[in-house]
Amino acid sequence: MMTSRVFIIMPAYNAGAHIEATFGRIPPAVRERIARYVVCNDGSADDTAAAIGRLAATFPNLTVLTHEANKGYGAAEKDLLMCAREYGADVAVLLHADGQYSPEKIPDLLAPIEAGEAEIVQGSRMLGGGALKGGMPLYKFIANKGLTFVENLGFGLRMAEYHSGFMVYSRPVLERVPFGKLSDSFDIDIEMMVCAKILGMRIREVAIPTIYADEVSNLRPIKYGMNVLRIIARYRRGYYRQLLEMMNDEARIRIGIGH
Repeated sequence: MMTSRVFIIMPAYNAGAHIEATFGRIPPAVRERIARYVVCNDGSADDTAAAIGRLAATFPNLTVLTHEANKGYGAAEKDLLMCAREYGADVAVLLHADGQYSPEKIPDLLAPIEAGEAEIVQGSRMLGGGALKGGMPLYKFIANKGLTFVENLGFGLRMAEYHSGFMVYSRPVLERVPFGKLSDSFDIDIEMMVCAKILGMRIREVAIPTIYADEVSNLRPIKYGMNVLRIIARYRRGYYRQLLEMMNDEARIRIGIGH
């Protein structure tokens, strides 16, 4: 079954050199299905705003969110998810502006959701054995594998990795996961998957190519690793379960007030 309202949501920070090329790589068959593109310019100091302006002339269904100052990757993603939810997206494809994740793979990532097999899909660089061949530095490969091993033990999942930002979120995720209360940093997608797991939602991985070119990463590995360990500790303490229960309680109260 084809998903009727597909959104592309894109955080952009100092992405002026890459964002137009990333849009250009979205397959024509996918473009025909996009109800809306939403880009969040997260306080960029380069010409990202000018590049987005040029894109708006080509893509009339492009919505632009602007943070005057940089708030962080997670903060940008939360605004994008909120916009997708409010504008009625059936599925939101989280695509990075720097082109590090292949837009050409979007149909493959949509497929498990459209087949009714998943509520979340992650594009995984660690499936298929292509991470090192694609240029992933050895230290990042080892760190990814090590963190993933610890995360699988902590969360009770069997993921090939947790650290790809190429995500697809279905409507139930947008409606039921309290993303507004999650991290403002790069670890937000791990928290999204943890909440989905607690809710009994299905998570699938699809192999994607690994691409390392001239992108400038804003991720700080040590801080990120510490944040991941904090998420595991919170999960084990029941923090995310309590967060979801609070969200359900608030929803029931609103319904009660409405009656």
